[in-house]
Amino acid sequence: MGLLLPILLGFLAALLGGLYLLGVFRQQRPGEPPLDKGLMPWLGHVLEFRRNTLKFLDRMKEKHGDVFTIQLGGFYITFLQDPLSFGAFTKESREKLDFVKFAQHLVRRVFGYEAIEEDHHILQMSSNKHLKGDGLEVMTQAMMANLQNLMLHNIGSIADQSTWTEDGLFMYSYNILFRAGYLSLYGNVPHKSEGSEEKAKEKDRAESEALFYEFRKYDQLFPNLAYGVLPPRKRLEAERLMAFFWDALSVQKMKTKDNISRWVWDMQQTKEEMGMSDSMINKYMFVLLWASQGNTGPSAFWLLLFLMKHPEAMTAVKEEVEKVLKESGQEVQHGGPLVNLTREMLMKTPILDSAVEETLRLTAAPLLTRAVLQDMTIKMADGRQYFIRKGDRMAMFPYIAVHIDPEIHPEPHSFKYDRFLNPDGSKKTDFYKAGKKVKYYNMPWGAGVSMCPGRFFATNELKQFAFLMLAYFEFELKNPDEKLPEIDFRRWGFGSMQPDREVQFRYRLKH
Repeated sequence: MGLLLPILLGFLAALLGGLYLLGVFRQQRPGEPPLDKGLMPWLGHVLEFRRNTLKFLDRMKEKHGDVFTIQLGGFYITFLQDPLSFGAFTKESREKLDFVKFAQHLVRRVFGYEAIEEDHHILQMSSNKHLKGDGLEVMTQAMMANLQNLMLHNIGSIADQSTWTEDGLFMYSYNILFRAGYLSLYGNVPHKSEGSEEKAKEKDRAESEALFYEFRKYDQLFPNLAYGVLPPRKRLEAERLMAFFWDALSVQKMKTKDNISRWVWDMQQTKEEMGMSDSMINKYMFVLLWASQGNTGPSAFWLLLFLMKHPEAMTAVKEEVEKVLKESGQEVQHGGPLVNLTREMLMKTPILDSAVEETLRLTAAPLLTRAVLQDMTIKMADGRQYFIRKGDRMAMFPYIAVHIDPEIHPEPHSFKYDRFLNPDGSKKTDFYKAGKKVKYYNMPWGAGVSMCPGRFFATNELKQFAFLMLAYFEFELKNPDEKLPEIDFRRWGFGSMQPDREVQFRYRLKH
């Protein structure tokens, strides 16, 4: 008995410790948000959350109100879903709510990159310098040249220009925008190495096509990879694809290119000067590729689809494109010079801007997450206060809280191309809930420290693509009466949503 008692006590201590780690003993304390642990120890609600994040969070909000804590895979996450109180989340100091720790964990899992403390600062500095203001002017010109190469390279050689070409709208949009963005950021094949400009452009088209083919495979694995639930065979495929991109985007290969963007070059140089190994810089180049090109193509798909589904929107945007072209002294002519779409021209498109913003409202659904670094109190706009524990996480899902809130955006599931326009044609920024002005009325880019640093470049990419499509092509849906595709609910929380099926369309050069 003398030996048995310590063994039993040790077993009991281990059992209690295990149950504690599984969250079995956690209870809601006075002053804390409602706690919903789910039925499964440790896992909590993770299966339902992953199955359909939107439906699950809707159910939790219905049950508990606009602040609640849930258990997901070992983490306790407090969701804040009151748009009037979003400032309490986005403006909280990094000593209390930290985005970096969460991001570091994610990029290690999905890109193999070991993040360093300075990453976020380096990215912000480089993005402010090269993806805004004068730097954006340079990027817009690079993007224009690459879009022309991909979309208009055979414009003079098409024998019968009245023939329609059929394609899947999602793959067409994603393919063109991904490749043009990649070439604009990571550089072009030098003319000298290929013997002529035309051969170099041909190689750019072929290499970027092959890269997109592999990227699409990785993109489809991404949600389950991020959640850490890929089965072994698919995990091996993800690792193969990672290795492919580490090689394709390697510093060694990049240094053979012309026209590398200052954005990419500066970050590569900074990391080199800090003593980071080439192999780790290569992994970071893959992080940048996904962050910069994973969302714009799907957004372009939805924009063109909404325009084709709403003739009044298509007419209004087309007229604006024609007006801007005319004012610039340019016109689309067969055999004439290609249209040069400048940043200045892109700043004169309020109708297209509103259509883009409306598209993002309906189809961009990021999940904003922070690690809680110390015990803290979150103060709501209506005076309520909640205690949040150190070691937990906090999150917001603006899609439910803002984007489809009928009080902020009447008829929230309808596409209204002029929703973000005032009657005088200026940008509309006044939206209200419960009689109070809502500061965060559309959040496709996130907010606060995690706000997308490349949002101005991404918006320009999207607008350039739409502008060229409208200027050069006639395009229409193959089955105009077909219902809109649903959103692929497996991707909720990962930025721009993708459709659950392809949509066929056809296009041809304007006569």
